[in-house]
Amino acid sequence: MQSKIQDILKASILTKQQVLENENLLKTMQIVTDKIVDCFKHDGKLLFCGNGGSAADAQHLAAEFSGRFYSDREPLDAEALHVNTSYLTAVANDYSYNEVYARIVKAKGRKGDILIGLSTSGNSGNIIEAFKVAKERGLIIIGFTGETGGKMAAYCDYLINIPSTDTPRIQECHITVGHIICQLVEEKFFEL
Repeated sequence: MQSKIQDILKASILTKQQVLENENLLKTMQIVTDKIVDCFKHDGKLLFCGNGGSAADAQHLAAEFSGRFYSDREPLDAEALHVNTSYLTAVANDYSYNEVYARIVKAKGRKGDILIGLSTSGNSGNIIEAFKVAKERGLIIIGFTGETGGKMAAYCDYLINIPSTDTPRIQECHITVGHIICQLVEEKFFEL
């Protein structure tokens, strides 16, 4: 069993190593950081969405921005769009599950805001529908996906596609990349 544990840890490290060596991903992370800082400077907000474990990751990252990360600083406007279960279940029941994020982006999203969708496959129908609405409303669209970017790639202004097809490894990197971006935004926005 110990060798299996080591194999899993090595796979996680290897995926992060591939991110570390991917110049395009590093450049995209830098650009995304700058876009988020600019969004906050213009009184915009971050909206996050995901399904399952990616919903948990979306909520985690939204909390890092809206609460605090490393520094005791003012809160930043960031929200995970799935946390109102009454809304989520009503829309899923009355319309369809594919509409749960699109409708709330229509209600909350404003030009210049940023929508971040997390999907390891890049094929989540409800995130794609939200991206379509976000595009119409002038939001900046950022996708966190696995290797191919899936169908979401076509709608993204910026794509952070982790070089893996293994869901747990992708999700681990989504959190790592999200933490890096949050730290950099915090330092740059608050001039720390």
